[in-house]
Amino acid sequence: MIRYPIFIEPGSDATAFGVVVPDLSGCFSAGDTLDEAMEAAREAAALWIDAALDSGAPVPQPSALEALRGLPEYAGWILGVLELDPALFDDTIERVNITLPRRILRRLDAQASAQGQSRGAFISDLTLKFGAH
Repeated sequence: MIRYPIFIEPGSDATAFGVVVPDLSGCFSAGDTLDEAMEAAREAAALWIDAALDSGAPVPQPSALEALRGLPEYAGWILGVLELDPALFDDTIERVNITLPRRILRRLDAQASAQGQSRGAFISDLTLKFGAH
């Protein structure tokens, strides 16, 4: 597991718990319970990392907990860690075998060629353009 430091803003009966992942700029979440806030933070971090990899942006390494302890902007917040699956960071190229009807494959190749792309690059671009995060 990869462990990113987080700051947790304590919630109450009237306010939600807040979670910030300071190493992932702009990555935050909230929840009515601490468990909900932590799960939402895990989802927010996964989406943040996916978006960074999709755009070719670097994903920062986690800071040491000690480096973040005592930051004045998080006074009164709880310092913790968010464990993320290393598979989220895996951008390794993988060869796949798919089966398509020839008529569909011809259309795919024609559209890829019109875009000046290989079949694989075209499918990747379509997935990034239309795929849900």
